[in-house]
Amino acid sequence: MVRQLANEVSRSNPQPRDETITISDQLIPGPEGAEEVRVRIYEPIEKKGILPGLLWIHGGGYVMGTPDSDDALCQRFVSEAECIVVSVDYRLAPEHPYPVPLEDCYAALTWFADHAYELGVDVSRIGVAGASAGGGLTAALTLLARDRKGPHIVFQMPLYPMIDHRNITPSSIEITDHRVWNRDYNIKAWELYLGAKQKGEVSPYASPALAADLSGLPPTYTCIGTLDPFRDETINYVARLSQAGVTTEFHLYPGCYHGFELGIPDAEVSQRALKQYVEAMKLGLQ
Repeated sequence: MVRQLANEVSRSNPQPRDETITISDQLIPGPEGAEEVRVRIYEPIEKKGILPGLLWIHGGGYVMGTPDSDDALCQRFVSEAECIVVSVDYRLAPEHPYPVPLEDCYAALTWFADHAYELGVDVSRIGVAGASAGGGLTAALTLLARDRKGPHIVFQMPLYPMIDHRNITPSSIEITDHRVWNRDYNIKAWELYLGAKQKGEVSPYASPALAADLSGLPPTYTCIGTLDPFRDETINYVARLSQAGVTTEFHLYPGCYHGFELGIPDAEVSQRALKQYVEAMKLGLQ
């Protein structure tokens, strides 16, 4: 019901289109033996040579969301970070619990790398990014690609990522009111995403905060607000990345809640956060 309502709101409020950018949908091969996966491709109409690429992964607690809801942001990446964006419409829990969403993202990454030449993308400069659950899938995907020996990811940007199913950090306990995302929502979303697997040993590819080894991951940019339940798991992740020798940039925004820059885009802090991470993407893909 919540997913249906969110999708209806998204469809009834189409985002502005940049006339210098084309947006197209395509079905690509899914994981072996699975159905096809939809991707949405954002490209400049006038391409100036070979461009870097960005695989964008939408948020929604692993249980809702579509690429369409991020049209404005993905177009901004194209115009300001000067790249081609592929946004993946991965299958959602609870119908498709872990590892299905992650494997859909891996299939999209593999397809992106395999078709880089025809898309006009430099295969050595493909980054991965996402927000919230999309940030969690970003962190998981970089681990998976590292351990499967490819495809190569040059940069990752897991924004305020959903990466710890345990809900044991101070911020995950403190934030219980209805500021977009809170403890109750988070507990339920993790239950739906993990399904039966929550009763056994949880994989770090499902809950990246569990990963014992973060070495060899790509340079990373992330940010979060102090009123976000994911605040402390993000801070812990950033610290462990740095300890593992991964080049990492982190921004903490006082007084900001989950998804603040997209929820209230006209606020000064939102504009600053958006500008900073779009610029970070441009630098990370060079």
